[in-house]
Amino acid sequence: MTPANGASAPEAVVEAALPPEVESEADAFQRQVDDLVSKTDVLERQVNEVVDFYDGKKHGSGGRKGGRYGAYGRGMPDLMRQFGVILREITDDKDSWPFREPVDVVGLQLHDYYKIITKPMDFSTIQNKMEGKDVTTYKNVREICADVRLIFANAMKYNDDENIVHLLAKSLLEKFEEKWQQFLPKVESEEKRQKEEESKGLLATNSSREAAIAKLAKDTDDELNQINKQLEELRKMVVHRCRKMTTDEKRKLGAGLCHLSPEDLNKALEIVAQDNPSFQTKAEEVDLDMDAQSETTLWRLKFFVREALERQANVASGKMDENAKRKREICNALAKTASKRIKKQP
Repeated sequence: MTPANGASAPEAVVEAALPPEVESEADAFQRQVDDLVSKTDVLERQVNEVVDFYDGKKHGSGGRKGGRYGAYGRGMPDLMRQFGVILREITDDKDSWPFREPVDVVGLQLHDYYKIITKPMDFSTIQNKMEGKDVTTYKNVREICADVRLIFANAMKYNDDENIVHLLAKSLLEKFEEKWQQFLPKVESEEKRQKEEESKGLLATNSSREAAIAKLAKDTDDELNQINKQLEELRKMVVHRCRKMTTDEKRKLGAGLCHLSPEDLNKALEIVAQDNPSFQTKAEEVDLDMDAQSETTLWRLKFFVREALERQANVASGKMDENAKRKREICNALAKTASKRIKKQP
């Protein structure tokens, strides 16, 4: 790319300034910008709500977020309390002592335990999850049942068939399965009732919710368009109030453009094309006449180039610091090696 004045050396791009007679308006502009920022924060939350709803609908949840007990919010807590009676009967059994607390891997020196058992489980962990004291909680009784089975499966997997812990786990698992089979009809009955109840009310609920979300999406889109218009008006007002760019500033701007990365240079050319649709941004060589550009384009380019060059400088500085650190490490290592060799010489 060849700037109009042919400058090639990188030079700093100076800060734009409002003329003294309009500096008092800066606070007013700032308040308007702050107001727009606060509006965009609200709109961001609205956009996230819309996205979450349609993502949930796409994955089959209808945009509804389950509570602690998921889809079985009303009936399952009572079943969990009933299931708790079964757990107490199992944990109160005299043979349950190895399974009440997490395995003491360190104390028992079980160095290979976590290689064999990928998901440890015990009754105290189950109790904490049921009471909400753990990071995760149960959605339904079947999840608790799976963890109870996991306790005994782990014990039988890690210990040999003749080991006392293996034998106790096998015995208690049989007792638990017998109690579970007696309890299972209640679980199935409640699951069926919940599904029937949901099928009746879900359609109406989702329809109402979707209508509300659709309205929210439309309102948010309208507000975003309005904010874009306000931003454009503010930008035009600010540029109009700015002084004209001097010849020296144009020369420095051309120099800055020459030192942009290819990606940033393409973005800069897109800024030029916005005010000049006939401008060719994809040509192999672009001759940009600074004097032919509008003040709006020049100031926008100036701000963009300044930020891009600062960003490039920061990246380069970080790489230089890393290279210097690496060189110091190599030098220190070589010095230590040389020192050892000197000491070994007679």
